[in-house]
Amino acid sequence: MVCCLTPYNNICLICFSDGCINLIPCKDNGAICIQPCSPSFHGETSFVCEDRKWQMFTDACASLDVQSLFQKISEHDLLPSSGGHLPFVGEGKPVHGRPGDGAKYFGADDHGNSNCQADFSCIIPDILSSPAIPGNIADIVELLKKISLLLSENVNRKKMQSYSRIANHILNSSIISNWAFVKDRNASSILLDSVNLFAGKLLLRNGSESVQEHFISIKGYSIHKNTSGKSFYFSMEFNNTGDITGHVVIPEEELLKLPKTSKAISIALPTLGAILETNRLDPVFVNGMVLSVSLPEELQHILLIFEKVNKLENVKSQCVGWHSTERRWDNRACKMKSDNISSVVCTCKHHRRTFKSFSILMSPTMLRNAVLDYITRVGLGLSIFSLVLCLVIETVVWHHVTKTEITYMRHFYLVNIATSLLIADVLFIFAAIVHNTALNYQLCVAATFFLHFFYLAMFFWMFTLGLLILYGLLLIFFKITRSVFIATAFSIGYGCPLVISILTVAITEPKNGYLRSGACWLNWHETKALLAFVVPALGIIVVNVVVVVVVVVKTGRSSVGEGCKSQDLSNMIRISKNVVLLTPLLGLTWGFGLATIVDSRSLAFHVTFALLNAFQGFFILLFGTLLDRKTREALRMNCISSKWKCSPAKVKFGVWFFFFSSLNGLI
Repeated sequence: MVCCLTPYNNICLICFSDGCINLIPCKDNGAICIQPCSPSFHGETSFVCEDRKWQMFTDACASLDVQSLFQKISEHDLLPSSGGHLPFVGEGKPVHGRPGDGAKYFGADDHGNSNCQADFSCIIPDILSSPAIPGNIADIVELLKKISLLLSENVNRKKMQSYSRIANHILNSSIISNWAFVKDRNASSILLDSVNLFAGKLLLRNGSESVQEHFISIKGYSIHKNTSGKSFYFSMEFNNTGDITGHVVIPEEELLKLPKTSKAISIALPTLGAILETNRLDPVFVNGMVLSVSLPEELQHILLIFEKVNKLENVKSQCVGWHSTERRWDNRACKMKSDNISSVVCTCKHHRRTFKSFSILMSPTMLRNAVLDYITRVGLGLSIFSLVLCLVIETVVWHHVTKTEITYMRHFYLVNIATSLLIADVLFIFAAIVHNTALNYQLCVAATFFLHFFYLAMFFWMFTLGLLILYGLLLIFFKITRSVFIATAFSIGYGCPLVISILTVAITEPKNGYLRSGACWLNWHETKALLAFVVPALGIIVVNVVVVVVVVVKTGRSSVGEGCKSQDLSNMIRISKNVVLLTPLLGLTWGFGLATIVDSRSLAFHVTFALLNAFQGFFILLFGTLLDRKTREALRMNCISSKWKCSPAKVKFGVWFFFFSSLNGLI
């Protein structure tokens, strides 16, 4: 049973050979409908139900056929059908055999002669006259793949020109959007591997060669250790608005590693970056041409200069290499040397099996703004200083403020909250250093894991503080020993974050979906790993809001009704002020954090989140320590004790105490 679409956008028709006999509305999101192609095409088009309308998902309708195209360049039909798949670089299976083995499959005679096989010219008219629709794009990719694998012997200039003309037809900037509907989501990656493989076999005449089309350019040079730094310069059309440039430089110190004369091939593909990103969910996009190289194994480091397509001031660039086996951009391959408004200079590590293609990324989520950077640096510095001061004060007053079980637990929780946030702030700085200097990928994973763990720990210790308040207010006559409290608190405060963090990295990292592109932090667009932080954090904030409501109700009843003077209840009401103040601030902070994900281009959201997030440490010092009456009294006792002598500095300190005492009276 097959489906086809009517002119109405939300109706799917069930079809048989004698026509459509029933109407089915688009009701369930995710439902699939398949439509046969028109008589002049073969294949099918699939649609998916979204918001009660059928939206095109894949289009495999094609007028070309890989098998018939190969029959034109072979005397015998010995090829596998176009539906079959040959082993290919990046598919997990090595390619066996020698270059040129494909000749015996494609109709070469015993002397190796073949008419069309010499330059593939006989199939070019059929290809160039066909529309570059998704189905034909898929067939042409399959064709280029087979040529690269089986017809890559003696790749002369004519062969390379024909190959480039075929590839150029599906690299045109005007048909990039059609790639989104190609059935094989890896088609663009397969095309890149095919081009790199075939161009790498290009034979050089008189030490150099050059083949250029509008959207693909190949250059090759003969190199040896006495050659001065060799470079490849490309200036190519990107779209109707103008050209972009790219530059590949092989440093002289690298050329000295060559034991003998070798060749260097470079390929420029100005539109392939945009084609590769049509299959990605992460909103990073390539901001320059894709430059590929085929070099001897001895040459490992190259310099690349990319002109930016979008020359925006407030967006960072990132140097990356295409990981051919994992089929993704990887920042481990490159380091940024310089970045200005018009171009980026990268140093990249070439590896024949993994990293052969390079480019630059630009992400709208990576806003580069001087004010934002300044707020983050100053705020983090103040936060770390505030948390250290908070822990110092807690150390000084510990014996004075932990005389009862409830006050002991309150300060015990506060110390763990401050410690967790302090370590998270330090790790935040470390993660930024790891990312900006393009250090080891595993270091970035480790930094993200511990950053996730300690930020969660801060929230779960806030949760345990809320549970303490509920215990003190609602279970006054039910006593729990200190050891049980501490064991429970550690299990919740550190145990729950540890389990969540381990599960997150274990589930998403094997799929390369743990880290977000361009930062050492949890992924959002591909695996939604960030939900492992957002859901627990916001859930705890909601629970603590309930605690705040209970505190307000209980306080009102005590003051109006029973007039309870219980010391424990009095302590709990005093402690609950911290939760009453910190919960809205934390909720507002991470609410804006969620807003930066929803609208990643809003500078206002980023600045507000940076302000609130960076000053969390100061909030804990202010509302957890300085505004606590018992803590101030303990500090005042230390000040007037025999071990302290009042000085002008202490007098100023006393003025600050008077200010905080007055502020506390208003709360």
